[in-house]
Amino acid sequence: MKKARNIGFEVKAPKGTCVDRHCPFHGELSLRGRTFTGTVASTDFNKTASVKWERSAYISKYERYEVRNSKIKAHNPDCIGAKVGDLVKVMECRPISKTKNFVIIELLEKKE
Repeated sequence: MKKARNIGFEVKAPKGTCVDRHCPFHGELSLRGRTFTGTVASTDFNKTASVKWERSAYISKYERYEVRNSKIKAHNPDCIGAKVGDLVKVMECRPISKTKNFVIIELLEKKE
């Protein structure tokens, strides 16, 4: 069992272990760039989760804000194992595949 390494950010290390080389805690993936907090919308992919969150966009014609959604695909390591509806924190990393540039680094809240 490999001990979780310090990734350089204030997050709790996962309790589980994994042998995934794309895991920031147990593998060799380094993190950089942007951080988002969102909910897991789908986990129908292999070790990938679709994470979405709401943001506000200003409409100058009506002088009001509207709510829009942003959605990304993020790597879901086995040691974190996020499920649909969980609140997670994702962070940018190097490209893992054609559409995956983020990885889940913390499970903030589990869906009941």
